[in-house]
Amino acid sequence: MDGVAARVAGGATVEFRPSGSSMVPLIRSRQLVAVAPVDPSKLELGDIVLARVAGTVYLHLVSALDPARRRVQISNNRGRINGWTGHDRVFGICVAVEGTPRAGAADKTSAASPARP
Repeated sequence: MDGVAARVAGGATVEFRPSGSSMVPLIRSRQLVAVAPVDPSKLELGDIVLARVAGTVYLHLVSALDPARRRVQISNNRGRINGWTGHDRVFGICVAVEGTPRAGAADKTSAASPARP
């Protein structure tokens, strides 16, 4: 995931197939997702973001917001909280799962390039 995070942080919209069950039913293991660079100040609860928390990159939910301190709390879809992370470590937002757009996500992207595998 570090390589994907680096590409998204560099401005690319990236398609990849994450593995694991922590985001079921929103994202199932190996489903194709598209992640675009994000403007973290536009994030809302329930957005799925690519973020680094305590050294690990996750594709997880925004579960709390702290705009004054420019940070978000990241959690999986099973109730586990990964922790707080700064806006500078939120790299992208999931804009589509298996080609189906995520409602409202496109409005939160920053300048991005077309999707690449």
